[in-house]
Amino acid sequence: MQDSQQAPLLPGPARRLAAWCALLLLAAGVVYVGIRLVVEFRTAVVPVLLALLGTALLGPLHRRLVKAGVPRSVAAGLTCVAVVAVVGGAVYIVVAALIDTGDEIVASLKEAARGVSEHFGAAGTSLDDLASNARELLGKFGGTAASGVISGVSVVGESIAMAVLALLLVFFFLRDSDKAAAALRSLSPRGSADTLEAMARRALRAVEGFMRGTTLIALIDAVLITVGLLVLDVPGAPGLGALVFVGAYIPYLGAFISGALAVLVALADRGFVIALWALGVVIAVQVLEGHVLQPMIQSRTVQMHPAVVMVTITAGASVAGVLGMLLAVPLTAAAFGVAEELRIRYGGQEPSSSGSPSRES
Repeated sequence: MQDSQQAPLLPGPARRLAAWCALLLLAAGVVYVGIRLVVEFRTAVVPVLLALLGTALLGPLHRRLVKAGVPRSVAAGLTCVAVVAVVGGAVYIVVAALIDTGDEIVASLKEAARGVSEHFGAAGTSLDDLASNARELLGKFGGTAASGVISGVSVVGESIAMAVLALLLVFFFLRDSDKAAAALRSLSPRGSADTLEAMARRALRAVEGFMRGTTLIALIDAVLITVGLLVLDVPGAPGLGALVFVGAYIPYLGAFISGALAVLVALADRGFVIALWALGVVIAVQVLEGHVLQPMIQSRTVQMHPAVVMVTITAGASVAGVLGMLLAVPLTAAAFGVAEELRIRYGGQEPSSSGSPSRES
């Protein structure tokens, strides 16, 4: 009897701490294994993720076509044709702008580097080297980013194959989107179908809002900064505007890099005063984005703290490079949407036992 009544080896707080540590280690292990599997099968996972983002962006257009009486397959095909035309045109404009103004931008950067080296010594020399070897560095970076892909397949061939696969998946996701909820419910464990469907819908709404809002904000930022640089007669304004548009899909970091590049080009070609004006244009556009565009356009999407966004971007870059940086934020927005749905459902059910109404909708 005395042995059975002995005091536990560890006090209660220590046992609870150990239980939480075991839970965190188990969750971290599952997340790590999941990330490793995604990296291992990235040639198949990346097109699926891109197709999900494309479906979230194009879903409203497809639904409008279906409501107008267009058959689902035809509507999905027309939507894919439209996205090919829009994305192809955008890529052509961006690439043409960078090709036309790339030499001018690099020359301006080299001139700025020489000016900086006169005042700051080694720092300016390093910037000059970076500008001089920009194309070589980009080529090496591209080779490094593609080093882990299937051996024997060229970067161009693999990119085309992944793009075609993503486009086909977008077509099927759009065409069969009306069956997604029923399929999810049929695979759900007993009693969890409503919760899983609500989580999926909340995640999709979060990604849809992020993609539409980011695209619109990127377009407005690029147009405003390009107009400002053209007024200031900064060389390479179209190419710099194209970089602003592309960089806007990487929140905070992309805007900072593209804006700093525009100021450096203005400093090299137009002098200190025009560079200050260019800096003012970039800051004004960023203030407009942060205080007007973001709250107005993305007010109904999941709001994430800038620190969370930066950590997410860094984690995405460490896992999948530039592609990881582009995918990290929308995927995190979906995760935040799921967490918010769980908080609303289970947070609203806790006080229901004492007679308070549930917040579940």
